[in-house]
Amino acid sequence: MLLAVIALIVGLALLVWSADKFVDGASATAAHFGMPPLLIGMVVVGFGTSAPEMVVSVMAAIDGNPGIALGNAYGSNIVNIALILGITALIAPILVHSDIVRKELPILLAVTALAIAQIWDGELSRNDAVVLLLVFAGYMGWSIWQGMRNKDDALSQEFSTEVAAHAMPIKKALLLLGFGLVLLIISSRMLVWGAVYMAQSFGVSDLIIGLTVVAIGTSLPELASSIAAARKGELDIAIGNIIGSNLFNTLAVVGLAGLIYPATVPPEVLQRDILVMAALTLSLLIFAIGIKSQGKIGRIKGTVWLLSFVTYTGYLISTTF
Repeated sequence: MLLAVIALIVGLALLVWSADKFVDGASATAAHFGMPPLLIGMVVVGFGTSAPEMVVSVMAAIDGNPGIALGNAYGSNIVNIALILGITALIAPILVHSDIVRKELPILLAVTALAIAQIWDGELSRNDAVVLLLVFAGYMGWSIWQGMRNKDDALSQEFSTEVAAHAMPIKKALLLLGFGLVLLIISSRMLVWGAVYMAQSFGVSDLIIGLTVVAIGTSLPELASSIAAARKGELDIAIGNIIGSNLFNTLAVVGLAGLIYPATVPPEVLQRDILVMAALTLSLLIFAIGIKSQGKIGRIKGTVWLLSFVTYTGYLISTTF
């Protein structure tokens, strides 16, 4: 048991650190080859901050633990909105200026509806996974088109500042990119092994472990980047990172896991977890876009999200032990 706890803690720490180095290396490499800052932010950084979820879920699927794969993806989406944006809103109220962010929110809600429709029959098949990956490919194409078309968007200006702040020689960037990727794989393997072993020892389902410990752990890069963005006043980056991460988790992470290991979906995922995720996504759309005026996510709304996260997590724990 002690070895499993150590593997879980060390795996999480290495996962967060390696994801940060991977993102820095990938961003600097893309900038060196002339990629526009907005594209770097939307595609490279968005992909990189979701790399922990992807690698952990893929490893879990390879090991035949679909509960961790699904719990990690859907749980991370819940953590991203309720915990991370909740904390971010407490640091600095969020006003959404970027038209791209506003366009992405309805897409995220539609993708969430697609996820519900797919697992309504209690199965995540390979056909379902292929559909998710095809939609993801379409979303990435749209993101690239938006990035090339809206170079003067508020989000582009914020990303330009961030890219300039992380400039580095190409050799160092490539080294960080490769080193970060290798460590991501190693640390995710440690994390999955430790999580599965602890779940089995305590008689807890791997789904619960995926929704709580693993989901919070793999979302730490988003937490760090969102808090940093909020402190710098780059609030479009903060919310843009979360939207991009949730789209990536729902489409690519679940899609890859389902492609590797088609599985029966536990009924509580549909009855509880994905409904919580959908409710939070809807609230994000309403809060960020606004109904009669520009959307503003202030401290009261942030507190509501944090309380909802505490309530949801408390419910999971109370029904487990």
